[in-house]
Amino acid sequence: MPIERINIDCIQDEIEKVAQAISLVLDIDVTIVNDDMVRIAGTGVYKDKLGQKIEGMSAFKKSYREKKTLIIDNPKVSDLCRDCYRLGNCMEEAEVCCPIILDNQCYGVIGLIAFDQVQKTKLLSSRDELIQFIEKMADLISGNIRAEIKSSEYNIEREKIAQVLNSIDRPVVSLDEMARIDSFNYKFSKMFSVGPDVQGRSIKETLEFFDLETLFDFKKSDRNSDKFYYEYKAYRGIYSIAKIRYGGVVSGYVIDFIDNKEAIQTYNRMNVDHRMTIDDIIGKSRAIMDVKRDALNAAKSTSTILITGQSGTGKEMFARATHSHSDRSDGPFVTINCAAIPGELLESELFGYDEGAFTGAKKGGKLGLFEIANKGTIFLDEIGDMSLHLQAKLLRVLQEKEIHKVGGGKNIKVDVRIISATNKNLADMVAEGMFREDLYYRLNVIPISIPSLEERKDDIPLLVDRMIDVYSHNLGKEVRSVSDRVIAALKEYSWPGNIRELQNVIEYSINMTNGSIIDDVNLVYSRFRKIGPQVMEKTRVDSQEEDQDMEIRTIESLEEDQIRKALRKYKDYKKDKDLAAKALGISRATLYRKMDKYSIEVD
Repeated sequence: MPIERINIDCIQDEIEKVAQAISLVLDIDVTIVNDDMVRIAGTGVYKDKLGQKIEGMSAFKKSYREKKTLIIDNPKVSDLCRDCYRLGNCMEEAEVCCPIILDNQCYGVIGLIAFDQVQKTKLLSSRDELIQFIEKMADLISGNIRAEIKSSEYNIEREKIAQVLNSIDRPVVSLDEMARIDSFNYKFSKMFSVGPDVQGRSIKETLEFFDLETLFDFKKSDRNSDKFYYEYKAYRGIYSIAKIRYGGVVSGYVIDFIDNKEAIQTYNRMNVDHRMTIDDIIGKSRAIMDVKRDALNAAKSTSTILITGQSGTGKEMFARATHSHSDRSDGPFVTINCAAIPGELLESELFGYDEGAFTGAKKGGKLGLFEIANKGTIFLDEIGDMSLHLQAKLLRVLQEKEIHKVGGGKNIKVDVRIISATNKNLADMVAEGMFREDLYYRLNVIPISIPSLEERKDDIPLLVDRMIDVYSHNLGKEVRSVSDRVIAALKEYSWPGNIRELQNVIEYSINMTNGSIIDDVNLVYSRFRKIGPQVMEKTRVDSQEEDQDMEIRTIESLEEDQIRKALRKYKDYKKDKDLAAKALGISRATLYRKMDKYSIEVD
């Protein structure tokens, strides 16, 4: 934001030089006042009067207000001086007042004073030349004022930039076009142990690892930014360079440094919100309580854990909870699905790679997940899908407590606890030669087996309540509970997809329910993967017996009511018959036959 005005006292030294120059040329006394009519420069009799204020409506004041040069050839009788408080006692023989103007604003006045006839003659003998000269001197001061305003604006902007740089949580330095240090933040100063004295020096003098040739090659390139690897004392990572352009020409650079340790800390901070404790795992059945107890016991150890169980049973939740209750809870918890990433990429994900390890490798290389998980836990999900080649490398990590990056030249020590999980039978895979036996025993020191939902059906009401709270909130629905007959139907189902399938059923039911209670059994049935007729029949019978006073109705009347209910529910939808048939668990053709049977009109 531009500065609109300054006090000219801040350039008093320059103004004093102008006053002396005028005095030497004209051989006359000079005084210069600011906008408060306070003398800030002077020669001759005015040299010792700096700081004095000219009171009243003087010629100086009039020149300032009217923004024009005034010549007073006889101050004792001049109309310009009739309001002066010194009228009648004036010692001056002649006076010239010239305003100092910049951008139509007056900042002060230059005064030339003659105290005798000789000085008066010199002052007034060539009026036009005098006015031209004195106004040029005023312009000179105005130029100094403009320069000071620009300098102040520049300093303010530099201070803003300094504040922005210091707010960045990593080392940042800016360079001019010749790679000389211009400014830097506190993080840079701390990391490289430098002070303000390095400003103006080549970056190479401060950072020996910095390659100027690479920088100037980058300057000639079409790239606006690039990344490079560095090592400095205990630091190791990458630095990013971005070009600063002015008028289409590269006029400088901004460089920020990322240390591997800092990258790891950032990753860990991002994952703090994903912490989970044993109490966060819902369930009070005997089967799940036994597993919770085993997980708490395993948390006290540093040994490897192998979690087994069907898909959708919550293996990662138990891994996270075990980590949260361990001595490593303040360390990172890093997860990777070994089945989701091809083998050649999985290796670089787990162990990282050095710069130039292969075509397309990032400059500066890449951190491996084992490095990121140092002092914490790594969770290897779907471990049964890991290739034999990577199994050998993983075994080395377990035995030697160190990793070897892809394309790397040295081993890196790591301190990581490994929790792995699978829905496969690793013992059978060992027998078939698909999994290394030595690795199997290394991973399976503490086995934890997660029960299927079929084995813990007593937990279904608790799980459903929690899911309703979450999905109703996320979907903006008013569903608060499910009816007893829906719970009965859920308990009768075998749940081959376990908790993940239950989540699917509940989320769908919330979406399709308009009231506050999920009461439509057929809505739930429509999402089941495997269901026998005996389940539907048993649930229907149970629901009829809930109220002993309820009128006993025929199966056909119940069926007609359900059909009418389904048709009413979906009557506003484009494919209302398809949706109704799906909700009822019958085909569209069957629906039409039954509508004809019960004389239900087709809209």
